[in-house]
Amino acid sequence: MRNYEIMYIVRPNLEEAAIKETVERFNKILTDNGAEVTETEEMGKKRLAYEIEDFTEGFYVLLKLTAGKEALDEFNRLSSINDNILRTLTVREEE
Repeated sequence: MRNYEIMYIVRPNLEEAAIKETVERFNKILTDNGAEVTETEEMGKKRLAYEIEDFTEGFYVLLKLTAGKEALDEFNRLSSINDNILRTLTVREEE
């Protein structure tokens, strides 16, 4: 298992409760597949560098975790299907 950082952007037009629910749901997807989420940082609404699906802002979430391939594959699969997530980026941290 390796250390990763995942940043994803949630739609800004959601209620605060819906944003929290989305963050908790995707943390649970990772932990159910064997990952250990060490840090969750909700960075709040920020301006996007370019429009994504007619949005100029997004709610940024940064996760630090230790995970295997299966957990990341499932996260990426479900986040690409979910309409509430605009973009994701996964980066492997240096050892």
